[in-house]
Amino acid sequence: MEGQYNLRNPAVKRLMKEAQELKDPTEQYHAQPLEDNLFEWHFTVRGPPDSDFDGGVYHGRIVLPPEYPMKPPSIILLTPNGRFEVGKKICLSISGHHPETWQPSWSIRTALLAIIGFMPTKGEGAIGSLDYTPDERKTLAKKSQDFSCDICGSRMRSALLASTESSIPSPADVEAKELAKQINFKAETNISSNTESAPAPIINETQDSQVSLQHPSTGTSLETEDTPELTGDDAHAENQESTQSVPNTTSLSPRQRRTQQQQQARRTTSSYSQVRQPPNTNQIGSTILIVLLTLALAALIFRRIYMANEYRLDYEL
Repeated sequence: MEGQYNLRNPAVKRLMKEAQELKDPTEQYHAQPLEDNLFEWHFTVRGPPDSDFDGGVYHGRIVLPPEYPMKPPSIILLTPNGRFEVGKKICLSISGHHPETWQPSWSIRTALLAIIGFMPTKGEGAIGSLDYTPDERKTLAKKSQDFSCDICGSRMRSALLASTESSIPSPADVEAKELAKQINFKAETNISSNTESAPAPIINETQDSQVSLQHPSTGTSLETEDTPELTGDDAHAENQESTQSVPNTTSLSPRQRRTQQQQQARRTTSSYSQVRQPPNTNQIGSTILIVLLTLALAALIFRRIYMANEYRLDYEL
C-alpha cells in the first residue's frame, strides 16, 4: 500500500502511523484500513459491559477525508444494533457532521472509544440515532456475533481479543466513559427563532477548555450563530447595556415611565451619534477638484471673450 500514496502527504503519514499503532487488537476495539484504500477503515467494537449492548460485537466503516487530521472522519455502523442506523453517517461532535468541534489531536482510536461510550446514551432524535427498547437491543447484540462484512468478512470480528471475566473495568472502558463526557452528542435540533420563549441553554466547559451549549431539557448540544455587530464596538456595547438595564415598565408609575423613556431616548441618540460614519475624504476631494476645474474653465472663457473684444476694437480703429 505504501507505493500507492505519497508518503510526504500529511494525511498519509498520519494514517500510516495510526495503522501501525492499531495493528494489535484489544478486547474492546480493532480497526485497520482496507488493503486497497488507506482512507477507508473497517472497525469492530465490543458493546459496553453492563448495558443493553453487552456481548454484542459491532462492525462499521470510517471514511476519512483527504484533509485528515484537519477535518473529521465519517462514521458508519454496518451491524444492526438498535442505537445507530445501519449504513448512515452518525452524528457525533467527533464525526464529519460537525467539523467545527473536531480537534486534530483526536484520532481513529478516539472515534472508536466515542462510539463505545455513546452506545448506552439516548438518541433523542439525532441524525442516524435510534432508540430501540432494551429487549430489542439485547436481541440484536446476540445476533451481531453472526454478522459478516461483505468487504472484509469476519476478519475484523475474529481479531478482537477474548474478553476476560474480571469485574474490574479495563482501562479502555474507563477511557471510553471519560471520553463520552467530553465529546458532546450532536442532536438535530430545530432552534426556535423566538428567543424569549425558548429556555436558556446551559454552558458546559470540557476538560479541553471547549465551551458547548446544551439544551436544558434534553441535554443535547445546540448550534449557535454569531450575532452581527453594529458599526462601532462602543455603540454596540451601549445598546446591549441599555437593553439589559431596562426594568419591567408595568410596575412603574406614569412619571417614572416618562423619565425612563427620556433616558432611553438620550442613550439611543448618543449611540447613533457614535455610529455615524466620518465624512468621505475622497468625495470631498472630488468636489473640490470639480469646483477648481469649473473656475479655471470660466476664467479661460472670460479671457477669450476679453481678447476677442480687444481684437475687435483694434480692428475698428
